[in-house]
Amino acid sequence: MAQLSAQGRMRLMALQLLLWHSALWSGQEAIPLLTVSSLPPSLPLPRSFLLKSLEQVRKLQARNTDLLEQLTKCLSQLHSGLFLYQGLLQALAGISSELAPTLDMLHLDVDNFATTIWQQMESLGVAPTVQPTQSTMPIFTSAFQRRAGGVLVTSYLQSFLETAHHALHHLA
Repeated sequence: MAQLSAQGRMRLMALQLLLWHSALWSGQEAIPLLTVSSLPPSLPLPRSFLLKSLEQVRKLQARNTDLLEQLTKCLSQLHSGLFLYQGLLQALAGISSELAPTLDMLHLDVDNFATTIWQQMESLGVAPTVQPTQSTMPIFTSAFQRRAGGVLVTSYLQSFLETAHHALHHLA
């Protein structure tokens, strides 16, 4: 009996999420933009209730727009930062034979993360029409420069990813 109750709660939560999703998503498809004059006079609900409901819908649509703008800004900054680190990691190629596999794996992970962020931006319809191009990256000519650059790049990348994690967690 307790398991059935838990399943019922899960279904209720899923239904609530679905309703919130339909109410909060862009608004144009899920919630038609209604005005007081477009309300049919023969509705069985009190007009005051409908007016309050319309006001709530407008507030939700405004909040949705704000959240989408924040998400767009966050994803854009995240993608730009990852794109920068892609170039910096590429500039570290040849740092040492012992670190090459780790650097290659890190470079691949950053590439995949940047691609995933770009795809999310495209699916939300907020991606720029053209992906950014890589600016001039430093050239590390000596083994010392590559090692020092490797320490700096990985340290800054770690800090960047921690900040990105906190920002995405906040948006979630």
